[in-house]
Amino acid sequence: MSAGLKGIRVAVIGGDERELYLIPELQKQGAYIVGVGFEKASPISGLTLVPSLHDAVGQVDVLLFPMFGTDERGVVKAKYSGSPIVLNKEVLQAIPTRVPLIIGFARPALKSATEKMGIQLVETIYLDELAILNSIPSAEGAIQMAMEATSITIHGSESFVLGLGRTGWSVARMLHGIGAHVTGVARKPQDLARAVEMGLRAVHFSDLEEEIGRAEIIFNTVPHLILDRVMLEKVARDTVIVDLASIPGGTDFEFAQLLGIKAILAPGLPGIVAPKSAGRILAQIYPQLILRHLTTMIANVQS
Repeated sequence: MSAGLKGIRVAVIGGDERELYLIPELQKQGAYIVGVGFEKASPISGLTLVPSLHDAVGQVDVLLFPMFGTDERGVVKAKYSGSPIVLNKEVLQAIPTRVPLIIGFARPALKSATEKMGIQLVETIYLDELAILNSIPSAEGAIQMAMEATSITIHGSESFVLGLGRTGWSVARMLHGIGAHVTGVARKPQDLARAVEMGLRAVHFSDLEEEIGRAEIIFNTVPHLILDRVMLEKVARDTVIVDLASIPGGTDFEFAQLLGIKAILAPGLPGIVAPKSAGRILAQIYPQLILRHLTTMIANVQS
């Protein structure tokens, strides 16, 4: 049993099933956990519940927010909370400058506020070590959703993967392993070259409009409007789109519905399809992240 977090007080705020598996793993490493928003969850041994976010910020060394972060109003996703948890100006002002705020995705307003207040904000969505591991349950979940939504097998299907980043590669690799005819769509020459090396069909985004009519299943990972009206007009009406990009996705869902194309927005799949694995992935990454940022903060104070 590792005791790397011994004596460190960590507030785990909101979230979903992932946090229910994350908390015991952090406790095994010696952390003292304060929970906000777990009133409706089954009791977790050793977890100290506090009634509000404001009560937590002054008594911990680290604040851990969910991967989803907050909505536009600052409301934290909290499946097991009995009341809304809001990360507002009052709460931010109460956070000591020595306490890092670790969150999956931070909206622009939060980034701006923390910068002005001198709060150390850490966005984990951009960490390769976390994103690559999370791509495994994301890819499995995306393929599962496609299986449920289509009337064909994945094997032998014409499956397009838009964006060959951390998640895109995992989706493409799994599809290829199942026997799909995979087309990888990217812009970087090195990604297109790697796609060919893997036995995929490689297409540059500039050629996608001409090629997309072949697709039976489309997996989008690009967080920009890729499947717009022009592109969707080229898509076969019985094609299924699974959009893995962060909200609002990269698809014009309203127009897709108008055309009769089944398009599914599926962000946050790790916590939906494999919360135990996703929680353990977080528990692999967070301890070193916490120690690194606390050490940096101490060094800055001493200097």
